[in-house]
Amino acid sequence: MEPAPVVETAPEPVYAVPVVHDAALMVVMRGVETAIWPDPFARTQYFGAHYEEAFTRPPIFDTHKRAFEWDGDPWPVNVFGHALFGSELYMRARTCRVPWYGSLAFAAAGSTLWEYAFEANGVRPSGLDLVWTPLVGSALGEGRFAIWRAAAGFESKTARIVVRAVFDPLGEAERALGTGC
Repeated sequence: MEPAPVVETAPEPVYAVPVVHDAALMVVMRGVETAIWPDPFARTQYFGAHYEEAFTRPPIFDTHKRAFEWDGDPWPVNVFGHALFGSELYMRARTCRVPWYGSLAFAAAGSTLWEYAFEANGVRPSGLDLVWTPLVGSALGEGRFAIWRAAAGFESKTARIVVRAVFDPLGEAERALGTGC
C-alpha cells in the first residue's frame, strides 16, 4: 500500500495584526490631523457635533469644485494621502497572508471607519475618500506587496532588508518587534 500523498496547506491568514496596526495607524493619524488642522478637528466645544450629520446625510461629493477637491480637501491630500493610507491598510493585511480580496475589504473597512468614526466629529464623510482610498490604495498596495514578496528571493541580505524596509517600513518595524507577519 502506498502512503497518502502529503498535501501542503498554505498558512492561515492572520487578522489580529492588521486590525491592531490599522487602529493604531488611525489613532496616530488623528493626532497629526488635529495638530495640522485644529479647525475643525480640535474644536472640543463641538466635538461630536457632526456625527449626526455624518449618519443622516450622504457623503460629501460636490461636483462644482475642482477635480479631486470634491470634498473640500486639497487635491494632494486626496490623490496622494488617501492612496497611501489605503495602500497601508491593504499592504498590512496582504503581508499577514490575507488574500487580495480580503485585503481590499480591509482597506474599504478601514476607510469607512476613518471617515465615520475618526473624522466625522469635524467633517461629514467624503464620497471621494470612501471610494478612492480602498480602490487606488489596493492597486498601489498590491504593487508594494509584489515588490516586498519578490525581495524574499534576493541573495543579498542587505538588499532584501533595504527593499522590504522601503516598501513596507511600518510592517518591517512591527515584524522586528515580533508580530510575525
